[in-house]
Order: sequence, then structure tokens, then C-alpha cells
Amino acid sequence: MKVILVNEHYGHTRTIVLKGWLKGLLSVCLLGAPVAMGYLGYQLAVSQDNQPYSQETAQTWQQQLREQAESLAQVKRNAAQQLEALTIRLAMLQARLLRLDALGETVTSIAQLDIGEFDFAAQEAGRGGPLIGDNFEFEQPDFILAIAELEQQVADRAQQLEILEELMVERQFISDSFIAGRPVAKGWISSAYGRRVDPFSGRLASHSGVDFAAKAGENIISVAAGVIVASGERHGYGLTVDINHGNGYLTRYAHADRLLVDTGEIVRKGQAIALVGSTGRSTGPHVHFEVYKHGRVVDPATYIHRTAR
Repeated sequence: MKVILVNEHYGHTRTIVLKGWLKGLLSVCLLGAPVAMGYLGYQLAVSQDNQPYSQETAQTWQQQLREQAESLAQVKRNAAQQLEALTIRLAMLQARLLRLDALGETVTSIAQLDIGEFDFAAQEAGRGGPLIGDNFEFEQPDFILAIAELEQQVADRAQQLEILEELMVERQFISDSFIAGRPVAKGWISSAYGRRVDPFSGRLASHSGVDFAAKAGENIISVAAGVIVASGERHGYGLTVDINHGNGYLTRYAHADRLLVDTGEIVRKGQAIALVGSTGRSTGPHVHFEVYKHGRVVDPATYIHRTAR
């Protein structure tokens, strides 16, 4: 075996010839050194890393994985509970909105409002216009945003109903205080307003009201809403009820058999206030009906034949 040595400074070479046992020793060193280094490295890795790494570290990792899995499961449970709560809330809002819409349509129909004044039936207001700018990709609406929009719709419907209620109350008040109709459900006019032959003296005399002949015991009803300002015996009228309707109007119901209201009570339009009788200056069961405007008696015929608002 030859070994050539090269001088790096001068470029000279030198050859050494190995024979016998030197040649074998060098061969063993060159071939055995890598194997020995590999074996030593393997033993070192096994002795220092493998044993503790495969037991203690693996157990630690497994514990961390279990904790992370439990945390993830808890997050999923919380998210599911929140989603369920939001779903229930959304369903309740939708149901409330449907009830408000149904109520609004019913009230609007009963109130006979102009078409379009309160449109509860429309599912969505009309929208439109030319397209300006680029088109945007459609994005799924956020769940919370959908609930907020639904809450706003419910609030809008509630506000509409409040306005409608105020309008209905105002209209009802005007309608109830509007004097119109007859003081008895069944009966006929037995004596008109103005000059007539007095049934007791037989002479011409003024008659300040209209007489409605009716069956004794029938209800005498108020022709408009108002406040009872007098309820009791009155000379010539017998048992009498006076009702103040506001705006300078007052109505009187006389010759009753029995009174059903007291002074200070508030009565509705069409409410029974007394029973037909023949008390006072009367020849038989009837109702003497008078209307006063700003303190002056007027012909009740105009109000009797009115159409109720």
C-alpha cells in the first residue's frame, strides 16, 4: 500500500510504502472508525434522550392534548348553547312580528283607514334605483345583525300600532261625543218639537223637545258619550237625566220610571241611563228628549236623524 503526501506550499510529493502489519493496522483504522463513531452516537442518543423522552415527555404531551380537547369541547358546548338561545330569541321575535302584523291589519280594517295609510300586510317596502359602481359579492348576513334588524322591525310595528291606537282613541272620542240617534231602541215620535196643542189644557203651547212613545220599562239610552250633570226629580219633567257632551251640548231625558245613573258618572254612547215611565206631567209611558246648544234649546230632529260617525 502506498501513501502519497503532498506539500501544500511547494507542491512536492512524497510516497510512503506500507507493508506487512502497518498496512493491516491502517486498513482497520480507516474502516472501523466510522462504524465505531456511529455506534457511540447511537448509544449516546438512546441513553440520554430515548428513555426519558418516550415516557415522561409523552405523558406530558398526552395530558396537554386531553386538556386541549376538553377546552375545545367546552367551547363547542358554549357555542351550541349561545346558538340555541339566539335561535329561540329569533323565533320569538318572528312570532311577535307576525302577531303585530295580524293585529295591525285587523285594527286597520276595523278603523276603515285609507288603503296604504298603515300597510301591515307588506312583507318588504319597495326599493330600487339604477346600479352605480361595481357589483359586490353577496355575503351571508350575520346572525346577530339579523336579530337586530328583526328587533327594529318589531319596534317599527309597535310604533305604528301606538300611532294607530291614538288615532282610534281620537276617532272614537269624536264618534262617541257626536250627538246622533234616538233615545230609545223601539218607539215612535208621538209629539214633535215646536208649537202644539197641549195634551192637558187643549191650548196651543210650545214644546221644547220630542216625545218618543215606548213601552214602559224599556231602556232609555244616551245618544252620545258624556258626563251626568243631573239625575233626579225635576218639576214638570218627573225623573230626569241631563248629560253634558262637551262643546256646549247637553241632552235631557224626562218622565223616566227609574234612573240608572248618578250625577258625576261618565256614560258611553248607547248606554242605558233610565227606564221608560210616565212620571211628571205625562199622559203615558214615553221619553221627552231635549237638546241644548250653548244653553239654548234647539230642535232635536236634526240630531235624531243624523248618521252616527
